[in-house]
This record gives sequence, C-alpha cells and structure tokens, in this order.
Amino acid sequence: MISVDFDLTIGRPPEEVFPYLEDPEKVARWQASVVELRQETDGPRGVGTRIRDVRKLLGRRIESTVEFTEYDPPRTLGLKMKAGPIPFRVLQTVEPADGGSRVTVHAEGEADGVFKLGGGLAARTAERQMRGDFERLKKLLESGA
Repeated sequence: MISVDFDLTIGRPPEEVFPYLEDPEKVARWQASVVELRQETDGPRGVGTRIRDVRKLLGRRIESTVEFTEYDPPRTLGLKMKAGPIPFRVLQTVEPADGGSRVTVHAEGEADGVFKLGGGLAARTAERQMRGDFERLKKLLESGA
C-alpha cells in the first residue's frame, strides 16, 4: 500500500484554487506527468464524472479512467481510478487559511506489476511527484497566471 499525505497553503481563495483541481485543462497545466486529460462524461462535473487520464510515469505510458467520488466545490474533490494499472484514491480538500487556501491531499493506492517490484521506490517517487505538482500549482496561482 502506498499512502501520501501533505498540505500546503496557496495565496489564492478556494474559489480560485478548486477549478485547478477539477478541470482537466487546468490540471494539465500543473501536473508534470500528464500527457492527456479529457472529460469522458457529458454535462457539468460532479460525482460520477469520468476523466480519461494518460500519464508518463517511470518511463512508462499509463492510461486510466478516473472518476469523481466526492465533489463539493470549492471544498472537496475525491477521485478513484475506475480502470487502469495502479488502483488509487485521492481526496483533496481546500479550506480558507491565512488569506488564501490550505490544500490537503490524501492519496492511497496499490502498486501493481512493474510498480510493485519497485515497492518503496514507487511510493517515494509518487510522493515526490505529487508534492512537486502541488508546488507548481502554488507558483502558477500565486503568479497570477
């Protein structure tokens, strides 16, 4: 089991942060491993929304389908892999803090196949990648881009 927990404060209000967590076009701007993200379900986003997710991780192309399991803008976004090689869940919460937003991330999953062989390395790589992505998000939003 891989588990990653961290939080950071972003100097923008939750209403400006949350769209960068849930909109595939915005997510692609700050998550380095993204090759392609696109909403598969029609209509507005909410619980049940599915996203086609293609990433490059550890030199491999990983394709999956992710589904929103919790959706309460601008506070909570839960995600679960519905199809793909690395079963995981992510819960992201956004709350007002220090004139900006405190973003808390909890992710857990089971490494499988080649990723299972890496064990601790896969967990450390996943955590480093996620933290780096959220630091990019912080810089992006605080720069006013």
